[in-house]
Amino acid sequence: MSDNVKLYRKIADTVADAIEAGQYKLGDRLPTERELAEQFGVSRPTLREAMIALEMLGMIEARHGLGIYVTGDVRPVAPQPAERETEIGAFELIEARRLFEGEAAALAATSISEEQIAQLESLLERMHEEEEIRGEDADREFHLVIAAATGNGAIIATIENLWDWRNRSPLARNILTRARGMGLEPRIAEHRRVVDALKARDPAAARQAMRDHLERVIEHLLHATETEAVERAQQETNARRDAIAKRVAI
Repeated sequence: MSDNVKLYRKIADTVADAIEAGQYKLGDRLPTERELAEQFGVSRPTLREAMIALEMLGMIEARHGLGIYVTGDVRPVAPQPAERETEIGAFELIEARRLFEGEAAALAATSISEEQIAQLESLLERMHEEEEIRGEDADREFHLVIAAATGNGAIIATIENLWDWRNRSPLARNILTRARGMGLEPRIAEHRRVVDALKARDPAAARQAMRDHLERVIEHLLHATETEAVERAQQETNARRDAIAKRVAI
């Protein structure tokens, strides 16, 4: 297998090969995510992306309280190389953002203008007040203002590109859609810490605040893509619908 293939895709392909070879048959339960992560020597986020990629192909299904089961023994036509280039998962993106945006925040702390700080304060207000979709737009703009504050065109372009991959990659879109269903919203308090560090012109504090923020986003994505968490969210949604129906009936 080419070294250029992404790690999560290598794992997904290896498991798919095992299913097609009959090592795991229709209806069989796969090893747990923890066991698979240990077997492949990878992190939970990487293993989770591999499993979601196989779910999107219809080869496996995660069942609440039961595990991961084989639901298809032949994978659809493999994506072409050009399509694979867009297969960047949400965990990969956030990990890359944590690296680049942490350093961008540190650099921005040495050069950010009062006008840019005012922009960030205004965007915090928008995140607090606006509905989910528009709040997400404010979140993106918040991070791009910090990138712009570095005064470095390469950094600005890199961070813009990382944000744009959220919509280009089917896998990233799938994971982030699940997370929104679990309530992933701009985290105001974490963004406030970043702004306070930038105001103080403290590079180390700005770097740490940004890295901590994006680490918590990774933790939320892991939580939101757990079968148990999804099931719980569905139960809560059904309970709210029942409560509304009862009020309407009165």
